[in-house]
Amino acid sequence: MRRFLRAGHDPVRERLKRDLFQFNKTVEHGFPHQPSALGYSPFLRLMAIGTRSGAIKLYGAPGVEFMGLHEENNTVMQIHFIPDQCQLVTLLDDNSLHLWSLKQHGGTSELREEHRFTLKGPPGSPPSATQVTAVLPHSSREVLYLGTESGNIFVVELPSFRVLEDRTITPEAVLQRIPEDNCNRRSCELVEALREHPKNPDQILIGYSRGLIVLWDLQNNKATHHFLGSQQLENLYWQRDGSKFISCHYDGSYSQWPVSGDNRQSEPLENTVPYGPFPCKAISKIYWQTTKNGLPYIIFQGGMPRASYGDRHSISVIHGSQQTAFDFTSRVIDFFIIFSSDPAAEFDDPSALVVLAEEELVVIDLKSAGWPAVHPPYLASLHCSAITCSHHVSNIPLKLWERIISAGSKQNIQYSSMPWPIDGGTNIAPDPPQRDLLLTGHEDGTVRFWDASGVCLHLLYKLSTVRVFLTDADPNDNMNTLGEDEWPPLRKVGTFDPYSDDPRLGIQKIYLCKYSGYLAVAGTAGQVLVMELNDEDAEHVVDHAEADLLQDQEGYRWKGHEKLRTRDGPVRFEAGFQPFVLVQCQPPAVVTSLALHSEWRLVAFGTSHGFGLFDHQQKRLVFVKCTLHPSDQLALEGPLSRVKSLKKSLRQSFRRIRRSRVSSRKRRGGGGNASEVQEANAKFDQDVLQEMELAPVQRKIEARSAEDSFTGFVRTLYFADTFLRDSSRHCPSLWAGTNGGTVYAFCLRVPPAERRMDEPVRAEQAKEIQLMHRAPVVGILVLDGRSIPLPEPLEVAHDLSKSPDMQGSHQLLVVSEEQFKVFTLPKVSSKLKLKLTALEGCRVRKVTVANFGSCKTDDYSENDLAVLTNLGDIQIISLPFLKLQIRYPCIRKEDVSGIASCVFTKYGQGFYLISPSEFERFSLSTKWLVEPRCIVDMPEVTSNNHVHKSGTENAARKS
Repeated sequence: MRRFLRAGHDPVRERLKRDLFQFNKTVEHGFPHQPSALGYSPFLRLMAIGTRSGAIKLYGAPGVEFMGLHEENNTVMQIHFIPDQCQLVTLLDDNSLHLWSLKQHGGTSELREEHRFTLKGPPGSPPSATQVTAVLPHSSREVLYLGTESGNIFVVELPSFRVLEDRTITPEAVLQRIPEDNCNRRSCELVEALREHPKNPDQILIGYSRGLIVLWDLQNNKATHHFLGSQQLENLYWQRDGSKFISCHYDGSYSQWPVSGDNRQSEPLENTVPYGPFPCKAISKIYWQTTKNGLPYIIFQGGMPRASYGDRHSISVIHGSQQTAFDFTSRVIDFFIIFSSDPAAEFDDPSALVVLAEEELVVIDLKSAGWPAVHPPYLASLHCSAITCSHHVSNIPLKLWERIISAGSKQNIQYSSMPWPIDGGTNIAPDPPQRDLLLTGHEDGTVRFWDASGVCLHLLYKLSTVRVFLTDADPNDNMNTLGEDEWPPLRKVGTFDPYSDDPRLGIQKIYLCKYSGYLAVAGTAGQVLVMELNDEDAEHVVDHAEADLLQDQEGYRWKGHEKLRTRDGPVRFEAGFQPFVLVQCQPPAVVTSLALHSEWRLVAFGTSHGFGLFDHQQKRLVFVKCTLHPSDQLALEGPLSRVKSLKKSLRQSFRRIRRSRVSSRKRRGGGGNASEVQEANAKFDQDVLQEMELAPVQRKIEARSAEDSFTGFVRTLYFADTFLRDSSRHCPSLWAGTNGGTVYAFCLRVPPAERRMDEPVRAEQAKEIQLMHRAPVVGILVLDGRSIPLPEPLEVAHDLSKSPDMQGSHQLLVVSEEQFKVFTLPKVSSKLKLKLTALEGCRVRKVTVANFGSCKTDDYSENDLAVLTNLGDIQIISLPFLKLQIRYPCIRKEDVSGIASCVFTKYGQGFYLISPSEFERFSLSTKWLVEPRCIVDMPEVTSNNHVHKSGTENAARKS
């Protein structure tokens, strides 16, 4: 009956839990997924990006971020800031308009939706009558002008969104002012552009898609000028003094029109097809920027020759004899120019071109020679090559941090030194308490080092492993190199490049030792590279070693991809992490687990065939262990060529059904030929299963057969200095856990430092534990005599951790997908367990030890397990007693890739991919919280139109 009694309620512990644990999703790092609209406020110096999922994000100076989400989750089509206000209007694809404001609330500011509105026509009118195509916020800040597909222009009052019907500009009213020979009702269909006169707010320019352009007098409600283009209109732009405007067209041309005081109809001053004479794509947007030297900047999107370059995504900049077509690897969504916003300034003097492409944000410095790109401090294109793995390292020592930054700065010499031009608002968040690194491995064989200390995820350094191998692409190729006479003058910009020269280069595992500077990376084709940090460029030979994981097996044949070919002779490497040894697993299967012990100079690696240990100081293979079961045929097919047989899948399904029906009999008959320790362990697990049959709230764990495929898949590797043979002597050890529920333990003999190069490292298998239910082992941990997890290698040597307690008995924690189990060492007798009992079939996907500090006092902290399940829940489980402390829903259970990408930090935070290009950051701790805090100056307009400034503070915490 004790199983059905609830544990006693401990109010002291409950209060402590409130001081330790709190779940928050704090900030999104990276580039917004599927951006669809762009806006910019010269007054606030803030940029807004809308997405297809209805999100809207505002960015200013680094650390100044706001986010809002439309309830409808519709695509954001347009974003327009209200002039001289902290307000903006969004247009969605369902034709709804939304007014957003930055407002102070409870001492902080937030982006709030104030009103929503859908333009409605008279009863019986078609949808096109009110389908909004163009939006113009008037400088009076009182009204919006809405152009529609029907040619009507509606006037809507702000902020109430009340339609001022008496001020509607109808096609009929426009045509009355145009000579009869140009009268054509169809010429006034679909309003393509609305532009306010830069010097006279009582006049607006109306552009219709069929080429008619009208200058409309708002006071007298009449057309003062009209202009007839011969091509379909795409967009309009006023010159700064209002004497001319530019129109761009579907045929790839643009025209300059004078606006004189007398002529009601004007002819264009010039009509230019910049990439003619052959048919060209449309120019969808254009800027004409004046400068002090008299030569204007003409900047436009599109216009490329249709036949030869119709698939290019380009924006061209022309300034005198200089002309460059910036070529983007993804579709251009929109762009804007940053120029002088002072109304008294005589010239535009553009300083930067800001381009929102579908997969990245690119900023071009127009002030510097050659128009270089500006290195962005945020909105990083995380997925410039697809992310394949992640690794987080907390509290980086200052010396290592500076060396990584130095290596990265040598790579960034091609970037402009221009300060970030989108600098609205002020970041008032406190400085990060420590330096954190997030390392991402990519499909193209690169590892990127990100500053994850604060709100902005900033790229510090990029490491490429490609130089070690022979691939089809030459790493010295420069894609930006152009011939002098090449036309159009294309220049590739941006970092997004989704194409990998060879999928075998993909990085699968990363391990960085922050104390020694050693880095191990492992890839898709069984390659394991060990690197060390070098502050200078160097040329050296990379030593090679081969680890044959099938050496004791016969009759196996690898059906997957071949290993990567390596370069012979010395290889030149840039300053930064440089590989000095390559271990090649055979067969060249994906490396599934990796561990590095920099104090012992050892690296351990595992695949679906087994695991091995390599001494990277002597550059010698210590041992390999094959974990293949005779039925593990799928493990020999490889991830790039695996096609599961339908026949085999059906056969396995029927076997599982049969096993389920006779599971009790099979459990009683299993484990007969195991070692003494295994027999004791099997009996314990059998008792566990029988007990579970009696518990009505617990799910029965079905024992898995050794015949299930991939049982030899090595899931986790762990180094520990602990008691393995007897309780009087501790020794270095290596632990490995497999997909079939097996744990292997090896005693290691590491020679002392003075004889380290003279004597070999020796290894001997000491233990083998088989979990009865054969669930995959996802984590292994050793607790010292005080029940504290063993410190990281070199952590004690750097006085950052207490020495582990070697007097009391150690404990081994084995985490499988199904349960947590504590064993005493060295006998490996079962001491404690926690079963996951969710009826839905909850399984552990990720587990790590995290340190949680109290928000009330600096004197208390504790180590707990942070666990992510296949349902997307995060559970915090106490050590060493394995008590569930709290559970938080974090990721949707349908988001399998998000769950697989999750990485925990050492201090109770985490990251997971919410899209291929964005990490969601969350915190489980009350003490460690990284979130935006900023002040944005916003105007208050009084009745006499004087502008005053006030500050609003943002603690942009998302629910």
